[in-house]
Amino acid sequence: MSDRRTETRSAAETEAVGARLAERLAPGDVVVVSGEVGAGKTTLIRGAARALGVVEPVTSPTFTIGQRYGGGRLPISHLDLYRLEGMEDEDPALLDDYLGGDGVAFVEWPAAGAERLGRPALEVRLEHAGEERRTIEIVG
Repeated sequence: MSDRRTETRSAAETEAVGARLAERLAPGDVVVVSGEVGAGKTTLIRGAARALGVVEPVTSPTFTIGQRYGGGRLPISHLDLYRLEGMEDEDPALLDDYLGGDGVAFVEWPAAGAERLGRPALEVRLEHAGEERRTIEIVG
């Protein structure tokens, strides 16, 4: 396992970190992305999606649980579990369409689904570091 910590100074730099992260991904990988509201989670995922060939807009799926993107090197699932307190009261198959298979999945606010996600290929933690700066730590 390797740890990598970097600081970005703009949304474009955060997207560039996501693009470099995408180079490491393979079919079936799950990437959990954590950080407070506004820390840049979706921005980082947008950079990874662009690097994987997604041309359509990449937005936060906060109100829909998940979105799927195709047309690139790998299909991408982007999940946001912020609105879930846990999976106990949810349909057991809620996440199945988004995980595994020939694509990669990015999961924001992963705590609610931790038991269903298995061991992630990578863990990414983002933190505000003042103004437009973000500290990004990648473990995996």
